[in-house]
Amino acid sequence: MGVTHPAPLPDREGGTPAVELVGIDKRFGPVHANRDVSIAIAKGTIHGIIGENGAGKSTLMSILYGYYHADAGEICVNGQHRAIRSSEDAIAAGIGMVHQHFMLVDDFTVLENVVLGAEQGALLRHGLAAARRALADLAKTYGLAVDPDALIHDLPVGLQQRVEILKALYRGAEILILDEPTAVLTPQEAQELFQVVRDLKGRHKLREIMAVTDRVTVLRAGAVVGTVATAETSQQALAELMVGRKVLLQVDKQPVARGAVVLEVEHLSVVDPAGVTRVKDVGFRVHGGEIVGIAGVTGNGQSELLEALAGLMTPSSGTIRLNGKPISTARGSKLAKAMRQAGVAHVPEDRQRSGLVGKFCAWESLILGYHDDPTDSRGALLHRKGIVARCQADMTEFDVRPPDPFLRTAAYSGGNQQKIVLAREIRRNPDLLLVGQPTRGVDIGAIEFIHRRLLALRASGKAILLVSVELDEILALADRILVMFDGRIVGELPREAATEARLGLMMAGIEEAA
Repeated sequence: MGVTHPAPLPDREGGTPAVELVGIDKRFGPVHANRDVSIAIAKGTIHGIIGENGAGKSTLMSILYGYYHADAGEICVNGQHRAIRSSEDAIAAGIGMVHQHFMLVDDFTVLENVVLGAEQGALLRHGLAAARRALADLAKTYGLAVDPDALIHDLPVGLQQRVEILKALYRGAEILILDEPTAVLTPQEAQELFQVVRDLKGRHKLREIMAVTDRVTVLRAGAVVGTVATAETSQQALAELMVGRKVLLQVDKQPVARGAVVLEVEHLSVVDPAGVTRVKDVGFRVHGGEIVGIAGVTGNGQSELLEALAGLMTPSSGTIRLNGKPISTARGSKLAKAMRQAGVAHVPEDRQRSGLVGKFCAWESLILGYHDDPTDSRGALLHRKGIVARCQADMTEFDVRPPDPFLRTAAYSGGNQQKIVLAREIRRNPDLLLVGQPTRGVDIGAIEFIHRRLLALRASGKAILLVSVELDEILALADRILVMFDGRIVGELPREAATEARLGLMMAGIEEAA
């Protein structure tokens, strides 16, 4: 039985919408990214656009902001047809956009970033003076205080996002698009952002903001499947709209007896190629039958720690033991191969950069790193027939769609690419699985599947070290949680003592827990 949800509201309410997308259609070759999409966004509301990876959200917002041109359909702003062929056209129509990956120049000041592209003439001194006054007024009016002379690279990500919002306001935006606005924020920074959004809405300076919402439009396979009032729906109902079937949002995590220590790390430090110490004197243990989660804002050393444990970066100091045996981390040693031979598998944070080769067939990606295994090769010759047969079975077991070993890896969706990586690593029955951002850019249905597989591995007595920026994921899966800030582990909490608020403070370096 499917989960019930309210009947969708009509897209157009009384009065002239602030923004109306009518019959938007867009193709990229054989891919039909947007299918006759019509959405009306009322003035003075916060309207969310949600959908699975590949549902067409980014394409639609890129059309609204002028990055792409629709093949068919029209855009109306305050009841007037607007031909938006570039970001300049969008800005002229009163539309601003805050991108998930900020469009800021790190070595410029806040003020210089705000006026960049809107300098008001060649005499920058006069333009900067006027911009400084305007910026002060905006910061005071909307509670967006930021030091105008601060360099961007010295600001935390929450303040960098404020700068992006100020840029849009400075250009006269009345419509603000926020793309994945909380992806790089701590929970506290996210709450501050939401308050700013509500204040902007309440003052009616911005007519609508696409983010934390009054109404939500759901896209599936490029088409609108419903628009609902947020107050009259639920996460479960929205998930069903997105996927088209019932989805289990809560993982079924059963108690598992903790086994012996599998991974022991002591005084580990990692220096990157630029000479910057990214991991600083880190130590911890992971037992069999448990998932240890590492939480932290992106850029605080989690990635480098995971890569060092996988053998992709050489530690500058410290020791690593697997099942009580030391692993040589000496420079020049084949650390990655030694870790694999010791029973370590690795699902990297960036599957496309470190986990797969897009031009390879799926069967080739399914043996990457294990191609010299005696079961798969003899010298330089691969046992192709056996590999393909086994890969076919793996793809069926891990629900890779389509289950075609000869399809190029790049042709698969993000969720299916992630399943290929998981299948490759888990089928080796590792003692320790290192997994980074397991559900980044992955559909809800695939998230459900991946979480079940990780819990099944835990139940079989294996050790898992999980790095994720998604606190919901950490809280759902981890038995113990370590928090990293500025390259150090600043605290450890058992799952039952962990809350988003407490973890958020630790992630910001405000609170430590032992």
